[in-house]
Amino acid sequence: MNSATPSEPAVEALIRDLPKVELHVHLEGSMQPATLLELAVKHGVADLPGSLEEINDYYAFRDFPHFIDVYINSVRTLRDEEDFALLAADVAARLAAQNVRYAELHVSLYNHLMRGIPAGVVFAGLEHARREAEREHGVRLRWIPDFPGDFGVEVGEKTLDAVLKDGPDSVVGFGVGGIEVDRDPFAGIYARARAAGLHSLPHAGENGGPERVWSAINVLRAERIGHGIDSMRDPRLVGHLRETQLPLDVSPTSNLRTRAVERIEDHPLPRMLEEGLMVTLNSDDPPMFGTDLLNEYRTAQRLGLTGADLAALARNGVAASFLDTADKQALTTEIDAVLAAWRQA
Repeated sequence: MNSATPSEPAVEALIRDLPKVELHVHLEGSMQPATLLELAVKHGVADLPGSLEEINDYYAFRDFPHFIDVYINSVRTLRDEEDFALLAADVAARLAAQNVRYAELHVSLYNHLMRGIPAGVVFAGLEHARREAEREHGVRLRWIPDFPGDFGVEVGEKTLDAVLKDGPDSVVGFGVGGIEVDRDPFAGIYARARAAGLHSLPHAGENGGPERVWSAINVLRAERIGHGIDSMRDPRLVGHLRETQLPLDVSPTSNLRTRAVERIEDHPLPRMLEEGLMVTLNSDDPPMFGTDLLNEYRTAQRLGLTGADLAALARNGVAASFLDTADKQALTTEIDAVLAAWRQA
């Protein structure tokens, strides 16, 4: 990184043209306000905001627990196969419009199971939209079912049981999110998930300290860390992450909106890259945080990253994904070509 950044319009063109992969975005957290209103009316959910203006106020989060409350309330509008297909189709179209070629989306499966919605209904809707999205937009979607860790071990077991019973081949991993609690109790759950061929993709170190990241690494055998920004508080952990190149899926605007960082200028993304960590760039819950992946690239540029840095983040997303080797090589080659053309413009 250096201060000699190109003009803003030129960087905007690069951001637009870069082929992108997104690895940390929540399906339910990607619900647009208009969709939330539509589904609330469809199912007669009366205790939610009744207008787009009220939803904007609803999305003003006091802290991370408040965000979780709003998230869970919004999820209640998803009830049948058609709802899940509608949501996933809209998310796919919006990703494609940002030149996202491939995305691994977290699905808050337990938040549906707890309301009596079978996993088969959830996955049937998602799979219909996934197939249509690839045909219509050329964007490929994969799923990461997860559970809220603060709900306990039994909830994690039930969620994994449902995934193993009804999950399609497009499920690539297993996640844990929610309010950040100790990850050690989930060792057995993750051992089962890994034995079944699912990748270990827990949230850790968003606001729970570096010890949560250590737990995700040592106990859950994480293959990527969701967020991980608290790793910067532990030099030994930074050294370990540098040596192993374990990917950290970072979402700057999300961290600002949930008060994990007080000011965007305080975000550790530039320092993480300076330390040689393997960082990917993501939007997390885009409409809830007033962002999308394009905006996250713009935010990274405002934090001092150059065009070459942005292209490196795009490459990191490809490398950290579960695409096959040939697809990774093709996308990386395209990223390099876009960067070269931008430099010559």
